[in-house]
Amino acid sequence: MNKRIPFTNPRTGGVLRFETNSLVDTVSNESFPIVGDIPRFCGSDNYSKSFGFQWNLFAQTQIDNYSESKLSEARFYGQTLWNPLSLDGLSVLEVGSGAGRFTEVFLRTTSADLYSIDYSNAVEANLRNNSRYQDRLCLAQASIYAMPFPDYCFDKIFCFGVLQHTPSFKDSIAAIVQKAKIGGEVVVDFYPVNGWYTKLHSKYILRPITKRLPKRFLLCIIRINIRWMALLFDALCRLNLGVFTRFIPITDLRLFPKTLTTEQRLEWAVMDTFDAFSPQFDHPQNINNVIRMFEDCGCVITFAGQARYDGGSSMVVRAVRQRRRITCDE
Repeated sequence: MNKRIPFTNPRTGGVLRFETNSLVDTVSNESFPIVGDIPRFCGSDNYSKSFGFQWNLFAQTQIDNYSESKLSEARFYGQTLWNPLSLDGLSVLEVGSGAGRFTEVFLRTTSADLYSIDYSNAVEANLRNNSRYQDRLCLAQASIYAMPFPDYCFDKIFCFGVLQHTPSFKDSIAAIVQKAKIGGEVVVDFYPVNGWYTKLHSKYILRPITKRLPKRFLLCIIRINIRWMALLFDALCRLNLGVFTRFIPITDLRLFPKTLTTEQRLEWAVMDTFDAFSPQFDHPQNINNVIRMFEDCGCVITFAGQARYDGGSSMVVRAVRQRRRITCDE
């Protein structure tokens, strides 16, 4: 990979040089370790720890080739509307890669380079899943609030399935936009607030308890109960009573690829249910508030709404950065 964009010290912006198993600030001599071929700019014990556990355990579950579906590819291009052929030569950043679900789509369908970060050690699963593309993948473990790249350097940035799980949705958007060039495009998705009933859901009712449980214990509870919950979920849907499925502590099974076998479907159900009940943060947002956050960051909105694709839909904002100044005050 032609690393046109260098790693920088996320605290000072200083240039880093490669040394044995580390990156070192040329001015301050601050050192960042390289572990398993991945530079690490944060500690392993942080709010995203549950995601590291999750994505190393379910490393291939959402990868299109494993599920024999094209759901991830359909979602990626349905949300971005990017033309794969037009990405060559551009600097593209993925914020929050997880196990590399969308990393794989990007690298498989384009010839472009990709810079990608995640706050958890899920970067290790990403590297395993995408090692064949390692010459085009620049991967690092880093916080969204302290990314190891210069400001104003990326042509395109995407952030999928991440923002609602960060401590501050607004600060996260500001941090992402700061890395975009003037004229650069940012595409994000997020959990929407659909009305007063949004949090009248088992996920929000039980999460204050479940997020505090030991992760292996929570996973064990889910595995023990997943079959009867899936049967009940399916029965309510057949009876046209799908509205009541929100009170079953299980993910929405209707959103899964139709190509999954029975056992794969249960594996997805365990994974997505764990994903719903384990995170420390879960902040759904009103779309008008998200639009204002981007505008405060000097962006012009090109699309804000429901992006539909084969297999599902997501709440998406696409924005182009037009100003350098960012307003971060509440």
